[in-house]
Amino acid sequence: MTDPLVSSQWLFENINNPDLIVLDASQKVDENNLQITGARYFDLKNNFSDKGSSLPNTFPNAAQFELESQKLGINHSSIIVVYDNEGVFSSPRVWWMYKTMGHQNVFVLNGGLPDWIKNNYPTEIIQPQEYKTGNFKTQLNPKNVKGYDFIKSNLNNKENIVIDARSSGRFNGTAPEPREGLRSGNIPGSYNIPYGDVLENGKFKSKEELTKVFSKLNPENKSLIYSCGSGLTACILLLAGELVLPNKTMVYDGSWTEWAQIEK
Repeated sequence: MTDPLVSSQWLFENINNPDLIVLDASQKVDENNLQITGARYFDLKNNFSDKGSSLPNTFPNAAQFELESQKLGINHSSIIVVYDNEGVFSSPRVWWMYKTMGHQNVFVLNGGLPDWIKNNYPTEIIQPQEYKTGNFKTQLNPKNVKGYDFIKSNLNNKENIVIDARSSGRFNGTAPEPREGLRSGNIPGSYNIPYGDVLENGKFKSKEELTKVFSKLNPENKSLIYSCGSGLTACILLLAGELVLPNKTMVYDGSWTEWAQIEK
């Protein structure tokens, strides 16, 4: 499989594959406290972010990522399917993290938990679990993760296109940032595609519709750097772009939270 998305039907039909591991990357607490039967909780905020960083959702080092993945029972042979309970929100970030850490056999459940439930597939109450330690190893590709200095230098050389996934109000400086004390606005020369523009009813739009969404970019052979508030929803756009564009992709991990603090 080369497509990064799988359907609820595909997951249901393959749920008993011994190599399959389903990761729940939900950020909001589900009021019914449900998960896909057999899912394992991927704690993005606590276990898979750099807790020493002043910025939210910062990409962790390879050793931390490897250890926490092993605790979840993940092996080098694992087929990983990531979902969240909002349809598509945080799951693409986890997909991108595993790709960046060298694990290619990872997919996003298109439509997430809501679509799974809509199809009457089995769920269970979330409860703490422990797993047999996996043998997962990281092979970090540092080129996928960019920092402030790289973005700053790109203002002059314009070798890459920066695409911002925040709302148009935050991008244009007409709506406040959710983080107190942080100004709104944008990185000079960047494009705005609000992440909601690539989604419909909790799923990614068709490839034809996604092509239209990205048509204003005219990216040619340039690499695409995706940004947002903290590096999370940027990955929704990145995945959507990979469905229809051949360009190399990166994430500005500090995103607007870092940029706005430095470039005041």
